[in-house]
Amino acid sequence: MVAELKNYIHEQYYFRLRLGVAGLIVLSLFTLLAFRFYYLQILHYDHYQTLAENNRISLVPTIPNRGLILDKNGVVLAHNFFVYTLEITPSKVKNLDSTIAELGQLIEVSSQDKKRFKKFREQSHSFESAPIRTHLNEIEAAKFAVNHFRFPGVEIKSRLFRHYPLGKLGSHMVGYIGRINDKDIENLKKDGVYSNYKGSDHIGKSGLEQFYEQQLHGVTGFQQVEIDADGHAVRVLSSNAPIPGDNLILSADSKLQEIAETAFGERRGALVAINPKTGEVLTYVSQPTFNPNLFVDGIDSENWKLLNESLDKPLINRPLRGIYPPGSTFKPFVALAGLEAGKRNPPFSIQDGGFFTLAGSSHRYRDWKPSGHGMVDMQKAITVSCDTFFYGLAMELGIERLTSFVSHFGFGRKSDLDIKGEIGGLLPTPEWKKRRYKQPWYPGETVIVGIGQGYTLVTPLQLAQATAILANNGVAMKPHLVTKIQNGLTGKQVDIQAIVQDRVELNPENMAIVKRGMVDVTLPGGTAASVGANAPYSIAAKTGTAQVIGIKQNEKYNEHGMNERHLDHALFIAFAPAEDPTIAVAVIVENGRHGGSTAGPIARKVMDYYLLGKMPAIEPSAVAAPVPASATGTATITEEELHD
Repeated sequence: MVAELKNYIHEQYYFRLRLGVAGLIVLSLFTLLAFRFYYLQILHYDHYQTLAENNRISLVPTIPNRGLILDKNGVVLAHNFFVYTLEITPSKVKNLDSTIAELGQLIEVSSQDKKRFKKFREQSHSFESAPIRTHLNEIEAAKFAVNHFRFPGVEIKSRLFRHYPLGKLGSHMVGYIGRINDKDIENLKKDGVYSNYKGSDHIGKSGLEQFYEQQLHGVTGFQQVEIDADGHAVRVLSSNAPIPGDNLILSADSKLQEIAETAFGERRGALVAINPKTGEVLTYVSQPTFNPNLFVDGIDSENWKLLNESLDKPLINRPLRGIYPPGSTFKPFVALAGLEAGKRNPPFSIQDGGFFTLAGSSHRYRDWKPSGHGMVDMQKAITVSCDTFFYGLAMELGIERLTSFVSHFGFGRKSDLDIKGEIGGLLPTPEWKKRRYKQPWYPGETVIVGIGQGYTLVTPLQLAQATAILANNGVAMKPHLVTKIQNGLTGKQVDIQAIVQDRVELNPENMAIVKRGMVDVTLPGGTAASVGANAPYSIAAKTGTAQVIGIKQNEKYNEHGMNERHLDHALFIAFAPAEDPTIAVAVIVENGRHGGSTAGPIARKVMDYYLLGKMPAIEPSAVAAPVPASATGTATITEEELHD
């Protein structure tokens, strides 16, 4: 058998061929690798250098100190303090319920804490931490620190908390902050300031806290922190310090605020006092009130239910959003409209028989005094609050001329106070009624506008602003609560300048008639004689009652058999000293029955303290009790005071 001979030349050829192909493949791969190195290390060096740095360096936001809110005397109304919080990042926890249960064995975690945590989780992303416990003491913080290794995804943080040291006092004015939600984020992005809220959890929700949010918040700082492979901070590479928010200094006096709120007792209502020369708001009351501290850390469901479902509606900001018929407090403005229009100038007077009728109609528009007031001129009509006089005057003026004139006093429009949410009230016109109800305007509707009833609606703030404009002889100053903004770093203060909103030229003689009528209101025979008794300064005032439910033509108003919430609202406006006013005040007591005997004494206490520094002599509980025979000094309650 012949053995097969190998062809070494042929095999050597194929070996070299395979070696060459393999070499080309290797060379191609190295060429691609070299090109990739060139692409990464040279062409896109800056980009990948940044990515690498970002993996090594973390930007940590530093939250600025929120600005303080101070009253005119430097009393702190809102400030900040740091507390330890125990926080859970849901995305880093395998079994959330089990973790919370174990934490509860180490540190007290109440059912309220769990409810609040659940609410925070719903408002935030899973990778964001949410507090399960706040306000940890040092012992609790130390106890957790020792056991930290047992709780991945749980850590102690130091958070800045807002605090309102005076609690309920002035809460509707100061407002409160709350946790940032999706709507807030949307608004921040729309305003182009979202980046300034990195790391921030809270934002102003109401009152001055909301209106001056941008000034109070400050500017967020950042730290460049080097982190290791486990995500732990190694060192701070650089830092950009936060800029604290500005401080707000108010025109309001916390002591005056306390006197005003206490004077209401358990009654519902509102009070606003303004300096007519500057527009500075001196006190701002909405009763009942609430504790804003409940909202800072997230209000629990029980307290929310109590506040939200209360029949007294403590969360409503009554000066801005409470709307009421102005009642007889509207009459001085109607009187001035008549005088300026040349209607019923002195010595014009009427014989008041206790009612008014339209031509060709048998319907009687009744005066509050069935027997009438006898001969009544303009000054007396204001003093005794003669309905009959103003029924006829309103008809002579006509609804268009009347509403056009009184609009200069702020009725029917927003005052632009530095708190959001104001309602503009309602100054009715035929056009409005046609648009709203698809019905024509009737003459009888003009009649009742003359005494502040019908469709006319005002807010307590509008009523106070109108009174201030009247006191300032037709010059409307923009109302404002903040008088100075203080730089949080330098302490430099910037004054808020007084702004003239509107000006109506008024005849001084006409103003004198109206003011004399209002001064007589607080003198014997007036509807608020007890309010002016023994006052060492002159008070120009007007009382009012506003119906809550209608009374039929032949029915008589009987407050004794009525539901308390169906009783008339009590209103009172005043300015003092009458000859050179520095305070104008409006008070509304819901279901308070009579302006002179219920709302008036509250205003007197406010004016006494503001003008004289005099503390109230009557116990707070007396305000909520039935009016005694002698309300102030030695003056007795008159028939006029019990009807307006």
